[in-house]
Amino acid sequence: MENALIIGASGGIGAALVTALETRGVAVTGLSRSGDGLDVTDESSVEGILGALDGPFDLIFVATGALELDGMGPEKALRQLSPEAMVAQFKLNCMGPSLVLKHAMRLLPRDRECRFAALSARVGSIGDNGMGGWYSYRTAKAALNQMIHGGAIELARTHKRSICVALHPGTVETPLTAKYADGHPTVTPEQAAKNLLGVLDGLTPDQTGLFFDWQGEQVAW
Repeated sequence: MENALIIGASGGIGAALVTALETRGVAVTGLSRSGDGLDVTDESSVEGILGALDGPFDLIFVATGALELDGMGPEKALRQLSPEAMVAQFKLNCMGPSLVLKHAMRLLPRDRECRFAALSARVGSIGDNGMGGWYSYRTAKAALNQMIHGGAIELARTHKRSICVALHPGTVETPLTAKYADGHPTVTPEQAAKNLLGVLDGLTPDQTGLFFDWQGEQVAW
């Protein structure tokens, strides 16, 4: 891997990915809303900023996303569901990575292996959902998983050696997730980045379009 593009490079996992890749000697281009004005929910922003890049990038990693938006956390019951929260979650957690994939396809090389990854979450798995709740976030991540799966099929038609996947990083230590960890083991952003890059290193083109956790285990849709 020679070149990488990290979307969401100012966030915890995004910044850790930049550092981990640069330590490997990879040339990294990092983009974020705070540093570059990239708003992944605005197609004109995505098209304009990505359109100014030349590439190719061996890895494009979308590390954007949020569990809590505008002070609205995950719902515990249907009575807490609001259309505004659902739309906000869908725009950031599904539409954002989808727009990046749309406009970043041309930046991936066609003559060698290339990787596109987006942060998903295990709670977006329908098959793994045994508790309910967290409706807006779960639904947005489930929609993202479908976009990655479908996008991988199309990408493989022109990029025969592409690997396009959704990744679950585990529960990463941040001030926000501390409110929702509920006793689950957590990892630092640095460890999460190392885990995720290790998973990507081990994948092959015949595993494109799938959903993996930080240990490299496939997650049910």
